[in-house]
Amino acid sequence: MFQTLDAAAAEKPSRWHSVDGGLVVSALVVCALGLVMIYSATFTSLERAGEDPYFWVNKQVLYAGLGIVTMAALSVIDYHRWIELSLFIYVGTVGVLLGVLSPLGAQQRGIQAFYDLGPLQFQPSEFAKVGLIICLAAFCGNLRGQIDGRRIVTVLLLGSVPMALICLQPDLGTALVFAAILAAVLVVAGARAAHLGVLCALAMVFAVAAVQLDVLDQYQIDRFASFLSQSESATGTSGAGYNLEAAKTATANGGMTGQGLFNGTQTNNGFVPEQKNDFIFTAVGEQLGFVGASALLGAYAFLMWRIWRIAAQARDQVGTFICVGVLAMFVFQIFENIGMTMGIMPITGIPLPFMSYGGTSLIASFAAIGLVVNVGLQRYR
Repeated sequence: MFQTLDAAAAEKPSRWHSVDGGLVVSALVVCALGLVMIYSATFTSLERAGEDPYFWVNKQVLYAGLGIVTMAALSVIDYHRWIELSLFIYVGTVGVLLGVLSPLGAQQRGIQAFYDLGPLQFQPSEFAKVGLIICLAAFCGNLRGQIDGRRIVTVLLLGSVPMALICLQPDLGTALVFAAILAAVLVVAGARAAHLGVLCALAMVFAVAAVQLDVLDQYQIDRFASFLSQSESATGTSGAGYNLEAAKTATANGGMTGQGLFNGTQTNNGFVPEQKNDFIFTAVGEQLGFVGASALLGAYAFLMWRIWRIAAQARDQVGTFICVGVLAMFVFQIFENIGMTMGIMPITGIPLPFMSYGGTSLIASFAAIGLVVNVGLQRYR
C-alpha cells in the first residue's frame, strides 16, 4: 500500500517543476534581442549629439527588470484571486483611462495617453489590455458556454467603454488590440457564427462611418491613405508615406543575412523615424537580414505555441479564456507591427511585444506572461 502511494506521488509532478520554462525563456530571449536592437537603432544618433549611447537601452533594462519582477509576482498569485477582484480591476481601469484624458494626463505627439511621472511615463492603456483579459475571463467563465445574443452584447459593452476612452486619446491602434481580444474570447466562449458575422458587419459599418463623419484625426486618415496608395505616397519627405517607404527600404536592405549588427545604413543614418519604437523590426531586417528576421518570427511562434498549449490544458474555462486573450493580444500586435513595416498593414503605432522601446508596454507584456504561467501552475492544484 505504501509503495503504491509513493509511486502515485512520484508520478504527480511538483507544482514548481510544472513551470513552462520554454514560455518564460522565449519571452526573455526576445526581450534580450530587443535590448540589442534598441541600442543598435539609437547609439549613432546619441553619439552624434554628444549624449550617452546607452541612454535608451539603460532605461529599457530598468523596465525589463520591473517587468520580470511583475511576471514572477503574477506567476505565484492564483489567477482566481484576480478573477474575484475583476469588478474592482474594471472600475480601476476605466478610472485611470478617464484620468489620462484630464489635465492629469500628458500629451506626446498629439496623443494624450500618458501620466508623466518625472523620469518615467505610465501609459494606462497597456495595462488596460491585461485588465480587460481578466474581466472578460471572469464574465465568460460564469456563462459555462451558454452565450447568446444578450450576453454577447454585455461582453461588447464591457469592452466598448475602455475602447471608447482609448479612441478619445486618440489611440486607434490600441483600440484595435482590444477588438482582437474581444473577438478571440467570444469565439472560444462559444459565440455562434451568425452572431460573429453580425459583429463583423457592424464593425465595417462603424469603420466607414468613422471616416465619413470625420471621427478620425487627419494623421490617422493619412496613414490609411498612404497604405492604400503606397506608390503615390512614396515621393514625400515626411509624414506617413515617408515612414512607410523608409521602413520598407531598411527591411529590404538586409537581404538574406543582413548588413551586420550595428552596421545598418538606414539605421545608422537615422532614416527610419521612431525606429526604436514602432519600427524596431526594420533594425532587425536591415542588420540581421531574412535569416535574423525569420529567427525572431520563430521565437514568437514558439512563444505563441506555448501559450496555446497552456490554454488547452487549463484546469477551467477561466484559465483558458485568460490564455486565449493573451494569445490574441500578442498575435495581433506582432502581425500588425511587422506587417506595417512591410507595407501589408496600415501604420497604427502598435509596439512589437518585448522588442519595441516602451516601459509600460514591456511591463504589461511580462505581466501577461505571468498570468499564463500561473494558469499552467494551477493545473496541478
